Amino acid sequence: MPRSLTPSPPPPAAPAHVRRAVDSDRRRTSASAILRSVLEHGPVARSTVARLTGLSPASVTDYCGRFAALGLIREAPLPRRPNGVGRPHQPVDLDDSRFVVGGVHVAVPYTTVALLDLRGRVVAERRLRHDGTEPGRVLANAAEGLGALLAGAPGRTPLGVGVAAGGWVDRDSGTVVEHPLLGWRDVAVREVVGARTGLPVHVDGHARALVNAERLFGRARGSRSVLHLFVGNVVDAAFATHDEVHHGPRSQAGAIAHLPLAGGTEPCGCGRTGCLQAELSERTLCRRARAEGVADTVNPMHVVGAAAGGDPVAVRLLLERARLVGRAAALLLDVLNPDTVVVTEVGVAHREDCLAALREEVGGERAAAVVPTSFPDSALAVAGGSVALDVLYRDPLGTPPGPT
Repeated sequence: MPRSLTPSPPPPAAPAHVRRAVDSDRRRTSASAILRSVLEHGPVARSTVARLTGLSPASVTDYCGRFAALGLIREAPLPRRPNGVGRPHQPVDLDDSRFVVGGVHVAVPYTTVALLDLRGRVVAERRLRHDGTEPGRVLANAAEGLGALLAGAPGRTPLGVGVAAGGWVDRDSGTVVEHPLLGWRDVAVREVVGARTGLPVHVDGHARALVNAERLFGRARGSRSVLHLFVGNVVDAAFATHDEVHHGPRSQAGAIAHLPLAGGTEPCGCGRTGCLQAELSERTLCRRARAEGVADTVNPMHVVGAAAGGDPVAVRLLLERARLVGRAAALLLDVLNPDTVVVTEVGVAHREDCLAALREEVGGERAAAVVPTSFPDSALAVAGGSVALDVLYRDPLGTPPGPT
């Protein structure tokens, strides 16, 4: 049967609301790519940004104009030209002098509050010890602490607040669903902190927050896939691939506290022995340090300090822990096979021998992929602030800064 020569009708046009959503996503993606390019390469010419992002020079110029109007970027001084021939391209750079974000990290013994600039650098920081862990009191103290930091930073305008915590944190609802060590359950963190600060509040788990910090400001910038292993009182993990952090339903991804660790001997509250968190927790490290007469402390940095002072028992305890962390990292590497593994753990962050012990346990060619945190002295402050900074860099035009 001969084919009909009548042309097929064109496919129906997408509904207007679908086209608007697609255009909005495209604009958000373009704005994010441009601002992150300025963050990474600035001072940088707009023509270079266009080449790096694949966007048209006209689009880059338009977005840079909007960013400048908001105070996010500024024109940088022109470079000197030795022969004086031709007009050089006016570079642009991030303006890190105007705005800050507030960061709150809720740990077991204390809360860290901080202000971070747009480059993820800590401008001010304060540690608030817990007088009980009732969530209303802890969050009220955090909001008060942020207010004090802002009062001491005249001329800085806050864009929002990021809150990071361990346990099960639901980013979408801004809720700490469950934090067994604090005894928290279904705590509406976004609502409470937002009411007390009057600022936009974003909430996430601290391992996911630190993945974002490493991608934006740290060693993992440019990696296609990143695993972050956080080893504190809470032990958890986060995984990002192609610039997206995996959250899972209700943000439950990364809960590794009860994975079994080969060679572990610590009894866990779940009834088993050798769970990651029971074995690697800072509580366990400090208890062992007290039992062996290293330091009467609940602060793991005192163990690091004793090792730095030459205490062989403290060195041994840190190396043993680093090797166990290496086993955990090797297990996660087997499952996820990321380009980069970032480990936040006090021994690995501050001692080359602990990093070497961890890498030896990982073994083979994969060992070089394991790196310590980029923020050894400010990881908790950076975690909180990076929750808010990630939102800014994903949608720079979504929440315009307030008046300066």
